[in-house]
Amino acid sequence: MTTGTRNRLAVALLTLSAAGFATWTASEGDGPTAVRADGAVVHQPYIPTAGDVPTIGHGSTRYEDGTPVTMADAPITRQRAQQLARNLHSEEEARFRASLPDVLLYQGEFDLYMDFVGQYGSGNWRKPQSPRTWLLRGDHLGACQALLQWRYQAKRDCREPVNWGPKGCKGVWTRQQKRNRDCMELQP
Repeated sequence: MTTGTRNRLAVALLTLSAAGFATWTASEGDGPTAVRADGAVVHQPYIPTAGDVPTIGHGSTRYEDGTPVTMADAPITRQRAQQLARNLHSEEEARFRASLPDVLLYQGEFDLYMDFVGQYGSGNWRKPQSPRTWLLRGDHLGACQALLQWRYQAKRDCREPVNWGPKGCKGVWTRQQKRNRDCMELQP
């Protein structure tokens, strides 16, 4: 699918779409869940891969007040997991938009780069080797290719099969490959 440049909009005018949020929650998954006595499904804190930090719900590593998730935290409901993910994404969106002054993006590009920020954080988004560097230059193809450089987790190259075990990081690499493919499909 190609889209003409006339459909790119100023980043300041965009927000994460419902489809982008759905992609995020599907990519992050639920983590371990349990069913309470009242029948409600709850998300429990967990560590997704070796070397990672405690996470709850759909990839949330902290709460809205900045408190980090711990393994001792109480489980949260599905509704709270959705609310937490949405609230944290709203905070990230403001930082993301501010990081790309005068940049034009398609909605799909905005969504996939927000997915990147949701996974790697705003600090990594601002590093010189992130896709942001290419977007600031107006090089959308270069930004798509830069996604493939983000394949490490806890100093492991997730592209390497040796790191694909049960607590491995194959998903980091396959997620970046999908982002790259989706990004390239959006380019005219």
